[in-house]
Amino acid sequence: MMSKTLPLMVMTSALALAACSGKSKDNVASPSTNPALAVPNGPPAVANPTVGGVPMMATRTIVDNASAAPNLSTLVAAVKAADLVGTLSGPGPFTVFAPTNDAFGRLAPGMVDTLLKPENKASLTKVLTYHVVPGVITADDLRQRIAAGGGTATLTTVEGDPITATLVGAVITLTDVNGNKSYVETADVRQSNGVVHVVNGVIVPKLS
Repeated sequence: MMSKTLPLMVMTSALALAACSGKSKDNVASPSTNPALAVPNGPPAVANPTVGGVPMMATRTIVDNASAAPNLSTLVAAVKAADLVGTLSGPGPFTVFAPTNDAFGRLAPGMVDTLLKPENKASLTKVLTYHVVPGVITADDLRQRIAAGGGTATLTTVEGDPITATLVGAVITLTDVNGNKSYVETADVRQSNGVVHVVNGVIVPKLS
Protein backbone atom coordinates (compact mmCIF):
# COMPACT_ATOMS: atom_id res chain seq x y z
CA MET A 1 0.00 0.00 0.00
CA MET A 2 2.82 2.40 0.89
CA SER A 3 4.49 1.88 -2.48
CA LYS A 4 1.33 3.07 -4.26
CA THR A 5 0.42 5.84 -1.85
CA LEU A 6 3.79 7.54 -1.44
CA PRO A 7 4.25 8.62 -5.10
CA LEU A 8 0.77 10.19 -5.11
CA MET A 9 1.46 12.00 -1.86
CA VAL A 10 4.78 13.29 -3.21
CA MET A 11 3.18 14.34 -6.48
CA THR A 12 0.32 16.11 -4.70
CA SER A 13 2.72 18.07 -2.52
CA ALA A 14 4.92 18.97 -5.48
CA LEU A 15 1.97 20.19 -7.52
CA ALA A 16 0.66 22.30 -4.67
CA LEU A 17 4.08 23.81 -3.98
CA ALA A 18 4.71 24.49 -7.66
CA ALA A 19 1.32 26.11 -8.10
CA CYS A 20 1.88 28.14 -4.95
CA SER A 21 5.14 29.46 -6.35
CA GLY A 22 3.10 30.77 -9.26
CA LYS A 23 1.97 33.63 -7.06
CA SER A 24 5.43 35.19 -7.26
CA LYS A 25 6.32 37.65 -10.02
CA ASP A 26 9.15 35.36 -11.12
CA ASN A 27 6.73 32.57 -12.06
CA VAL A 28 3.39 34.09 -13.05
CA ALA A 29 3.33 37.58 -14.51
CA SER A 30 1.54 40.06 -12.30
CA PRO A 31 -1.42 41.67 -14.05
CA SER A 32 -0.23 45.07 -12.89
CA THR A 33 3.02 44.65 -14.86
CA ASN A 34 1.70 42.83 -17.90
CA PRO A 35 -1.05 44.72 -19.77
CA ALA A 36 -1.43 41.84 -22.24
CA LEU A 37 -3.30 39.95 -19.54
CA ALA A 38 -6.09 42.52 -19.45
CA VAL A 39 -9.41 41.54 -20.98
CA PRO A 40 -11.17 44.42 -22.75
CA ASN A 41 -14.68 45.39 -21.73
CA GLY A 42 -17.63 44.90 -24.04
CA PRO A 43 -18.67 42.05 -26.33
CA PRO A 44 -16.02 39.82 -27.93
CA ALA A 45 -14.71 40.86 -31.32
CA VAL A 46 -16.10 39.12 -34.39
CA ALA A 47 -12.69 37.72 -35.28
CA ASN A 48 -11.41 34.92 -33.06
CA PRO A 49 -8.19 35.66 -31.16
CA THR A 50 -5.03 33.91 -32.28
CA VAL A 51 -3.27 31.54 -29.88
CA GLY A 52 0.47 31.09 -30.18
CA GLY A 53 0.34 33.19 -33.33
CA VAL A 54 -2.01 30.71 -35.01
CA PRO A 55 -5.60 31.55 -36.08
CA MET A 56 -8.23 29.66 -34.11
CA MET A 57 -11.26 28.50 -36.08
CA ALA A 58 -14.65 28.87 -34.38
CA THR A 59 -15.87 25.98 -36.54
CA ARG A 60 -13.31 23.57 -35.05
CA THR A 61 -13.37 21.71 -31.75
CA ILE A 62 -11.39 22.52 -28.64
CA VAL A 63 -8.95 19.68 -29.35
CA ASP A 64 -8.49 20.58 -33.02
CA ASN A 65 -7.73 24.22 -32.25
CA ALA A 66 -5.45 23.41 -29.29
CA SER A 67 -3.53 20.95 -31.47
CA ALA A 68 -2.79 23.78 -33.91
CA ALA A 69 -1.47 26.16 -31.23
CA PRO A 70 2.27 25.68 -30.61
CA ASN A 71 2.06 27.11 -27.10
CA LEU A 72 -0.56 24.53 -26.04
CA SER A 73 1.36 21.39 -27.07
CA THR A 74 1.91 20.23 -23.48
CA LEU A 75 -1.80 20.57 -22.75
CA VAL A 76 -2.63 18.55 -25.86
CA ALA A 77 -0.17 15.82 -24.84
CA ALA A 78 -1.78 15.70 -21.41
CA VAL A 79 -5.29 15.51 -22.88
CA LYS A 80 -4.19 12.57 -25.01
CA ALA A 81 -2.52 10.81 -22.05
CA ALA A 82 -5.70 11.20 -20.00
CA ASP A 83 -7.88 9.87 -22.84
CA LEU A 84 -9.92 13.09 -22.87
CA VAL A 85 -9.66 13.74 -26.61
CA GLY A 86 -13.07 12.19 -27.26
CA THR A 87 -14.70 14.17 -24.46
CA LEU A 88 -13.25 17.52 -25.49
CA SER A 89 -14.03 16.80 -29.14
CA GLY A 90 -17.65 16.03 -28.26
CA PRO A 91 -20.61 18.40 -28.39
CA GLY A 92 -20.11 19.83 -24.90
CA PRO A 93 -20.31 22.72 -24.68
CA PHE A 94 -17.33 23.36 -22.41
CA THR A 95 -15.43 26.31 -21.05
CA VAL A 96 -11.73 25.43 -20.87
CA PHE A 97 -9.07 27.38 -19.01
CA ALA A 98 -6.08 26.26 -21.06
CA PRO A 99 -2.61 26.48 -19.47
CA THR A 100 0.22 27.34 -21.83
CA ASN A 101 3.46 25.41 -22.17
CA ASP A 102 5.10 28.06 -19.98
CA ALA A 103 2.46 27.43 -17.31
CA PHE A 104 3.26 23.71 -17.25
CA GLY A 105 6.96 24.59 -17.29
CA ARG A 106 6.57 26.35 -13.94
CA LEU A 107 5.74 23.06 -12.25
CA ALA A 108 8.54 21.25 -10.46
CA PRO A 109 11.19 19.73 -12.75
CA GLY A 110 10.01 16.36 -14.04
CA MET A 111 6.44 16.88 -12.80
CA VAL A 112 4.88 16.97 -16.27
CA ASP A 113 6.64 13.73 -17.25
CA THR A 114 5.46 12.16 -14.01
CA LEU A 115 1.85 13.19 -14.62
CA LEU A 116 1.96 11.79 -18.16
CA LYS A 117 2.89 8.30 -16.93
CA PRO A 118 0.08 5.73 -17.29
CA GLU A 119 0.09 4.97 -13.56
CA ASN A 120 -0.75 8.61 -12.83
CA LYS A 121 -3.62 8.88 -15.28
CA ALA A 122 -6.22 9.37 -12.53
CA SER A 123 -4.35 12.35 -11.05
CA LEU A 124 -3.73 13.83 -14.50
CA THR A 125 -7.43 13.52 -15.32
CA LYS A 126 -8.34 15.35 -12.11
CA VAL A 127 -5.93 18.19 -12.89
CA LEU A 128 -7.17 18.57 -16.47
CA THR A 129 -10.89 18.36 -15.70
CA TYR A 130 -10.36 20.96 -12.97
CA HIS A 131 -9.66 23.37 -15.86
CA VAL A 132 -13.03 22.60 -17.50
CA VAL A 133 -16.44 24.06 -16.62
CA PRO A 134 -19.66 22.85 -18.25
CA GLY A 135 -21.37 25.29 -20.61
CA VAL A 136 -20.11 28.40 -22.37
CA ILE A 137 -18.87 31.15 -20.06
CA THR A 138 -17.40 34.16 -21.83
CA ALA A 139 -15.17 36.79 -20.26
CA ASP A 140 -18.15 39.14 -20.13
CA ASP A 141 -20.19 36.43 -18.38
CA LEU A 142 -17.40 36.06 -15.83
CA ARG A 143 -17.24 39.79 -15.19
CA GLN A 144 -21.02 39.91 -14.70
CA ARG A 145 -20.93 36.97 -12.29
CA ILE A 146 -18.07 38.54 -10.36
CA ALA A 147 -19.97 41.83 -10.07
CA ALA A 148 -23.16 40.04 -9.01
CA GLY A 149 -21.20 38.10 -6.38
CA GLY A 150 -19.76 41.22 -4.80
CA GLY A 151 -16.32 40.68 -6.28
CA THR A 152 -16.13 36.91 -6.57
CA ALA A 153 -17.74 34.18 -8.65
CA THR A 154 -17.59 30.47 -7.90
CA LEU A 155 -17.31 28.10 -10.86
CA THR A 156 -18.08 24.40 -10.50
CA THR A 157 -15.65 22.37 -12.57
CA VAL A 158 -16.12 19.04 -14.29
CA GLU A 159 -13.66 17.62 -11.73
CA GLY A 160 -15.99 18.73 -8.93
CA ASP A 161 -13.88 21.17 -6.95
CA PRO A 162 -14.67 24.88 -7.35
CA ILE A 163 -12.62 27.68 -8.88
CA THR A 164 -12.99 31.24 -7.60
CA ALA A 165 -12.94 33.98 -10.23
CA THR A 166 -12.11 37.58 -9.36
CA LEU A 167 -10.88 40.70 -11.11
CA VAL A 168 -7.46 42.23 -10.50
CA GLY A 169 -7.92 45.49 -12.32
CA ALA A 170 -9.30 44.33 -15.66
CA VAL A 171 -7.66 40.91 -15.45
CA ILE A 172 -9.75 37.82 -14.80
CA THR A 173 -8.01 35.87 -12.06
CA LEU A 174 -8.64 32.25 -11.10
CA THR A 175 -7.92 30.93 -7.62
CA ASP A 176 -7.88 27.20 -6.95
CA VAL A 177 -8.89 25.37 -3.76
CA ASN A 178 -5.30 25.63 -2.51
CA GLY A 179 -5.23 29.42 -2.87
CA ASN A 180 -3.00 29.47 -5.96
CA LYS A 181 -3.72 31.97 -8.72
CA SER A 182 -3.71 31.96 -12.51
CA TYR A 183 -4.44 34.85 -14.85
CA VAL A 184 -6.30 34.87 -18.15
CA GLU A 185 -3.96 35.83 -20.99
CA THR A 186 -6.27 35.39 -23.98
CA ALA A 187 -10.04 35.30 -23.50
CA ASP A 188 -13.01 34.25 -25.59
CA VAL A 189 -11.37 31.90 -28.09
CA ARG A 190 -14.56 30.51 -29.60
CA GLN A 191 -14.80 26.82 -30.51
CA SER A 192 -17.50 24.73 -32.18
CA ASN A 193 -18.06 23.01 -28.82
CA GLY A 194 -17.40 25.81 -26.35
CA VAL A 195 -14.93 28.54 -25.50
CA VAL A 196 -11.29 28.58 -24.40
CA HIS A 197 -9.55 31.09 -22.14
CA VAL A 198 -5.77 30.75 -22.26
CA VAL A 199 -4.20 31.06 -18.78
CA ASN A 200 -0.66 31.49 -17.52
CA GLY A 201 -0.76 29.03 -14.63
CA VAL A 202 -1.80 25.47 -13.81
CA ILE A 203 -4.48 25.37 -11.14
CA VAL A 204 -4.66 22.30 -8.92
CA PRO A 205 -7.64 20.56 -7.28
CA LYS A 206 -7.52 18.53 -4.10
CA LEU A 207 -5.60 15.34 -4.83
CA SER A 208 -5.84 12.48 -2.36
